[in-house]
Amino acid sequence: MKITETSLPDVLLVNSNVYKDNRGLFFESFNLRAMTEAGLPSTWAQDNFSESKKNVLRGIHYQVIQPQGKLVWVAYGTVLDIAVDLRKSSPHFGRHVAVEISGGTGDMLWIPPGFGHAFLVLSEAAGRVERSRSGDFMADRRRRCDCLAERRRRSGSARRGSL
Repeated sequence: MKITETSLPDVLLVNSNVYKDNRGLFFESFNLRAMTEAGLPSTWAQDNFSESKKNVLRGIHYQVIQPQGKLVWVAYGTVLDIAVDLRKSSPHFGRHVAVEISGGTGDMLWIPPGFGHAFLVLSEAAGRVERSRSGDFMADRRRRCDCLAERRRRSGSARRGSL
């Protein structure tokens, strides 16, 4: 497993070796030893899978009461994954990093607690896995920033647009 820093401290690109042959491919999406050596969590509470169509934008999601660290990867398709530093005490507050991730590459993105998270589907469809540090999805303890709705509200437009 190879760990690469992104332009935003603490957000890491994690790459697992991909082994391909005429049958298909194989890669490790989790390796306890490698994760521990990289300083990443070694225990996980929950895995989530989502499938989305082209141009679907999900997010920006973040947790208020119980911030989650997340390791995300794409099973198939391509997404633009975005992490935004929402830690008010951080010198990087408000900065973001965007990383294109495609299925079959072994690329994963570590998004630490305190960061907002979104993704945009670039391919016809994409299947994406999100491994959470803490489990039990609680809708009342997460928030979603609907930036387009905020822009419409400020401009006085009630029209719902799409990306």
